[in-house]
Amino acid sequence: MADSLGARTRPYRAVLASRARSQRSYRASFAVDLASSMLVGVIELAEIWVLFHNVVELGGLEFSQILLVFGLADLCFSLADMTFGHCDNLPTYLRAGTLDVFYLRPQPLLLQLVTSDISLRRLARAAVGAVALVVGLTVNDIAWSPAHVLLLLVAIVSGYAMFAGMFVWAGGAQFFLVEGAETTNAFVYGGRYAATQPASVWNRPLWAVFGFFFPMAFTGFLPALWLLGVEAPLGLPDWVGWCAPVAAAWTWVMALVSWRLGVRHYQGGGG
Repeated sequence: MADSLGARTRPYRAVLASRARSQRSYRASFAVDLASSMLVGVIELAEIWVLFHNVVELGGLEFSQILLVFGLADLCFSLADMTFGHCDNLPTYLRAGTLDVFYLRPQPLLLQLVTSDISLRRLARAAVGAVALVVGLTVNDIAWSPAHVLLLLVAIVSGYAMFAGMFVWAGGAQFFLVEGAETTNAFVYGGRYAATQPASVWNRPLWAVFGFFFPMAFTGFLPALWLLGVEAPLGLPDWVGWCAPVAAAWTWVMALVSWRLGVRHYQGGGG
């Protein structure tokens, strides 16, 4: 069984390894990429600091508490962006007609696309989120228990899955939009921004979009509230933070439906 699985995944592992080696072969360029990626993460964290530098709290959360929300959401997004973010290249493949090359290989199209590249420079940005998460867990008075540790792990895995699903959902939509990447970016990257903010200040339309339909509130905000012992907004139950796996499953349902419809809609590059 293990040998069979290893044989099936060997082509994908070989492609990813070659991509990783190619990115590290030019060390100076790779170092610049890492530094620029880290700078983006630091700037986004600085925006949170500037905002809370002018207020004591926002949406019922202080800076130390929102640091935990930011750390959770940003770490999960950065890891998903590193492994699934190159799905953004799909419109280029569609316009150039090069997506048809993927159909010549005896592997699933989505799996080929996901394993066609890996953005190692995103590790630097993930490091910013990881540091913010560790600091947030340290400076806040959390009554640690096995349940708290379990929820933290569940939140990280589920948050990664949600953002990864968003990239796949956007990829499926590109089969119809082609030139409309900005439309899906409003929800993918806009969702990342929303996820790092205190969702308690959102109005009901925003909750409908980024709270439940695209469940970005479950990537950081709602699990963080349970860890901190803070009451959830909108009369939501205290245990709603534990629903992150359900939100991740819903995101992947949307992603796979979008992808399946997109693939069926695609008629080839022509020419």
